[in-house]
Amino acid sequence: MAILRSYRRFVVVAYQFLPLLLAYARDRRKYLLFGGPRKVSAERRRRRARSLLDSMLTLGPTFIKLGQLLSTRPDILPPEYVEEFEQLQDSVPPAPWPEAQQVLEAELGPVEEAFDDFDTEAISGASLGQVYVAEHEGERVAVKVRRPGIEDLVEADLRVITFSLPILMRFVGSARAFSMQTLADEFAKVIREEMDYDREREMLREIRSHFRDEPRIRIPGVVDERSTSRVLTMEYVPGTKISEIDDLDALGIDRTRLAETLQRVYLQMIVEDGVFHADPHPGNLAVQDDGTIVFYDFGMSGRVDPFIQEKIVEFYLAVAQQDTDAILDTLIEMGTLSPEADRQVMSDVMELAIADARGENIEQYRVQQIVSQVEDTIYEFPLRLPPNLALVLRVATVVEGVCVTLDPDFDFIDVATSYLGEQGYIEQGAREAVEQAGQQLNETTRSLFRVPPKLEDVLTTMDRGDLTVEVELPDDPPLARRLALRLIYGILLAFTAFSTALLYVFTTLEATAVGAGATLLLVGLLWRSFRTRSGIRAKPQFTRQNLRQRRDD
Repeated sequence: MAILRSYRRFVVVAYQFLPLLLAYARDRRKYLLFGGPRKVSAERRRRRARSLLDSMLTLGPTFIKLGQLLSTRPDILPPEYVEEFEQLQDSVPPAPWPEAQQVLEAELGPVEEAFDDFDTEAISGASLGQVYVAEHEGERVAVKVRRPGIEDLVEADLRVITFSLPILMRFVGSARAFSMQTLADEFAKVIREEMDYDREREMLREIRSHFRDEPRIRIPGVVDERSTSRVLTMEYVPGTKISEIDDLDALGIDRTRLAETLQRVYLQMIVEDGVFHADPHPGNLAVQDDGTIVFYDFGMSGRVDPFIQEKIVEFYLAVAQQDTDAILDTLIEMGTLSPEADRQVMSDVMELAIADARGENIEQYRVQQIVSQVEDTIYEFPLRLPPNLALVLRVATVVEGVCVTLDPDFDFIDVATSYLGEQGYIEQGAREAVEQAGQQLNETTRSLFRVPPKLEDVLTTMDRGDLTVEVELPDDPPLARRLALRLIYGILLAFTAFSTALLYVFTTLEATAVGAGATLLLVGLLWRSFRTRSGIRAKPQFTRQNLRQRRDD
């Protein structure tokens, strides 16, 4: 029965997506089976992204979640699609109460026995669950109930995605096909985790424990005796939606301080705690009358391993110092940027992003602007994003957007740098740099004496792939003859040396001596040909002046 439902669902999904797939196929081959690629404008890609967005909304909860996840993957989609999918809010009309009641009572028994009072009008609806207000032991609580029948629908849709993946991979290159396969695996894991309210309860409890002594943060507690894998009962904590600027002003809330607090909270989650709330859109953030920030919905949450935490700190510091080489090195170490990528191109992108983001005040630039410009480059290469790093990227951009809504002059980097300094990361980095300098002192000293400073510049340029060498051969027939003769001597020398080795192993000493004599003769002739000065000269096209000129251009 489940397989039949999956096949029916496959037909529905194919009907929605087939026109876009055909259009994409024509982009690669103008006449589907032959012809060159078509040039696709950014506006056309945006129209297609909107059409795909409508299809996802039509197909329902699973594909809404898929679109949200795709909005964190610029290694798979062009920037126009990422921007459109960022508009996907996890807000859909709630299912009728009688259907939700069946789920609730299957888990907790009769509603009137499980709760003192229960309001059957849902206060919010999402793709995977919906929330009601009730009373339990004299306290108001929020009851999150999994959407009726969602398990079967999600499993059918996941099978459809599995069926469709080999077809989709025919339309993309091998690198992006790999990313799509990892995305499909990641999506199946994420959506099943989000439907598991036992996991959400554990993540909520863990994150709440990290902010137990922080008066500016409020995370609802869990009512364990009224919670299961399909029902999650929490404290009811009301507040003003964080994006309601007029209401916040009416309450006299300091919005700049609010933005700074929010940013610091997420830095602590990611850099210090290693576990974070991964869905910080305005619907999941509220503000109480005293300025306390309330966090809702921990279904989408993630963990950061210590290595990634360390690299995120290095990335922040490199951005703050405008060190593009350090930024690129950090991205490569995190697995975000391919080591084969053109470093000069990427360095130029970084420099332009930072310069563009500065605006009138040279010290102010925003991570979201940097990330958005890097995303364009990520898609063009393309690159791969580790799953949890994709969630971190989503959190960074969404939080920065909320902060800028609260305070248009909010300086993300200034807050991040201050936080890292207070936590000792900057000083720690300085100490490590001194230790590394001591370990490499002898090597560095030898290098200074052995390699002139200008040659060091050339080596750096070679590392970036930006060194070209021009070889000029004068119109000189004798020189051409000498070059040809050296080439012939070299080929014969390689042959006779190899032959001599074989003669020594398999034949007599007399035969070996003949081969050795021929080899020595060729060595002498080749050496003699180099005694005459040649007219070859190499002229490197890299100089400080033209590098400065290229940067100015």
